[in-house]
Amino acid sequence: MTSTKAIPLAALAIAILSPIPAAALRPWRGGAVAADHPAASDAGVEILERGGNAVDAAVATSFCLSVVRPYSCGIGGGGFMIIHLSETADLRGAHGPSIAIDYRERAPAAITPHHFEQLGDSLASQFTGHAVGVPGTVAGLLHVLDTYGTLDRATVLAPAIRAAEAGFVVDRHYLKIAGELNAWFAEDPGRKSRHRFVWERFLKSGRVAEGDSIRLPEQAVALRLIAEHGSQAFYGGPIGEAIVKAVARAGGVMAAGDLRAFEPSSTRPLAGDFRGWTLLTMPPPSSGGVATLEVLKILDHYERLRGIRLEALGHNTSAYVHVVVEAMKHAFADRAEWLGDPDFVHVPVNQLLDDGYLRGLAARIDPQRTQPATAYGSHASPPDDGGTSHFCIIDAQGNGVSCTETINLAFGARIAVDRFGFVLNNEMDDFTTVRGGSNAFDLKQSDLNLPAPGKRPLSSMSPTIVTSKDGKVKLIAGASGGPRIITAVLQVVLNAVVFGMSAEAAVASPRFHHQWWPDLLGLELAPDPDPPLAAVESDLRAKGHRVGPAADVGAVQLILGVDGGYDGACDPRKGGRPAGR
Repeated sequence: MTSTKAIPLAALAIAILSPIPAAALRPWRGGAVAADHPAASDAGVEILERGGNAVDAAVATSFCLSVVRPYSCGIGGGGFMIIHLSETADLRGAHGPSIAIDYRERAPAAITPHHFEQLGDSLASQFTGHAVGVPGTVAGLLHVLDTYGTLDRATVLAPAIRAAEAGFVVDRHYLKIAGELNAWFAEDPGRKSRHRFVWERFLKSGRVAEGDSIRLPEQAVALRLIAEHGSQAFYGGPIGEAIVKAVARAGGVMAAGDLRAFEPSSTRPLAGDFRGWTLLTMPPPSSGGVATLEVLKILDHYERLRGIRLEALGHNTSAYVHVVVEAMKHAFADRAEWLGDPDFVHVPVNQLLDDGYLRGLAARIDPQRTQPATAYGSHASPPDDGGTSHFCIIDAQGNGVSCTETINLAFGARIAVDRFGFVLNNEMDDFTTVRGGSNAFDLKQSDLNLPAPGKRPLSSMSPTIVTSKDGKVKLIAGASGGPRIITAVLQVVLNAVVFGMSAEAAVASPRFHHQWWPDLLGLELAPDPDPPLAAVESDLRAKGHRVGPAADVGAVQLILGVDGGYDGACDPRKGGRPAGR
């Protein structure tokens, strides 16, 4: 591997419309990490302090999250990562300075397009062995470490191993999720035996409390095996054998060959311009990148067509919320109709992001009135011109990483690999499992997203890096929260780029959500909204929106470049804490 050479930190700046006290920004000048658990942020900074680069720190952060956020992500899941290498980095490969890494879970070879319809069980894609996709996290992380990292496996896995052995403290967000699962177990007492490890170890048989310590020595064993033997330990060794047995006991069809066949892939990120910045985000099978760019480009065209800037509408006013929501509905309608795994179906990305097409969508936005669901997106072929944890990292060289990982629903399929102390994903529910139906997030999806052997399900994960024209990182963002990932990331980017907010303000500001179907505009009830979103509800109803409350619209992590350093923020909705040096 190539060693990291210390260089002066490149100056980073982002437009701030109103002055913010320097103490409030507390800029870090030697790198920053924003993860949704303090221990994971600390793990990333520890690796930066040991001389690692942003990729080394990302791998350490992810493995630590596997331990301390077991209901959000982990080695039983998968993810997407965007890497942007500074001009001083000597690790650039065939894809140039920006790379998109895909280690999304894949369908086992025995899964067919009609698999779930034939099972006749509405929960088979959520909480049985049939729900489990082939995990990709370990393969993806070790690939980026080998390709772009500078430290060895033992060093970067050390913080996660310590956390698994010593234990982590149950915080408020963990307790909230535990309460939801306690209710799920109460619905069917038989689940306590079928999902024994989750019930007894993670929920302490329904008695877990804030401040409790949860130790995972079994996962420490798995992490040590991975540190010593690499991917082989997970995909072909004792861990892989235990995964196949756990899936089989739960009725699933995953085989040892499915694990051995898994490989991550690398490609160029999707790129688009907005307000003079370049957004780098994830291509399909992530829908988040296409949807985010589609919304931003529609808004850009709307400003030009109407001769009005978003700033003039006012942040979170009824006029602003209405216009952004109308753009969201176009993007989510196209998501439902056109997106899937490009290895298996044609995904018309170029057409969906075509300026002429998006200008037409912008022209259809009525500033005074919403429209019927059929008026959004393109239900004929577009014009042809040719759910989760997120963390952000930047190092002293200006190398940036934006990474979103998931096991889908809370604690995934709730099927544990007991011997090694982790749970498996239920990512198969992100496929179109029943034609014309909706998944656990109420998302309607087309037949393009039907399952098939080796296919990747459509995702909402939206890891994003924003750069200036000279290639310097200005913003790193991403979120957890199913389809609310897309709307959360979008609004935080707008808060920072359009309204010039600090990282903390951009993340904490109340948000709203619309995913086209169901036709419901959710307004978030944040603790200190300014302006209160509830105050604009009557205006939005008058414009024809069906409005309701939304508990949490995603959980965003954010790093901004500011004053020659970094301003980091973790979403108060999930209780993380940024760290830096």
